Amino acid sequence: MKPKQQDIKIIVEKTDTGFSAYAEDYPIFTTGKSIPDLIDNTHEAVNFYFENSGNVPHEKLKFEIDIRQFFQYYRVLNAKFLAEKIGMNPTLLSQYVQGHKKPSSKQTAKILMGIHQIGQELSEINLIQK
Repeated sequence: MKPKQQDIKIIVEKTDTGFSAYAEDYPIFTTGKSIPDLIDNTHEAVNFYFENSGNVPHEKLKFEIDIRQFFQYYRVLNAKFLAEKIGMNPTLLSQYVQGHKKPSSKQTAKILMGIHQIGQELSEINLIQK
């Protein structure tokens, strides 16, 4: 079977032992103890499924996780700090994080943009020893 030319959407879920993932449009499932493990295992499972069609590049896999599960795993990311950074009411973001409310597509994009911005800032910082 050949993969579609478009990206392959991978849904990520937190489990008691780590994470599970499945492809939205294909019978591809895998698990991992951490997000990096899950990403590697997913890439391996996708390539196994499409083994007769050649390798599927990492860039074609689009991982999605809901906000609540994201903040449960990445506890180092402070929701209040993120809310202030993106100009969102901290109480509202907290309700999203706790699962009491579901963000709109526009709010989800705003949150994701803030997370990516923080990630970019962190990736550009080097620590020095004095």
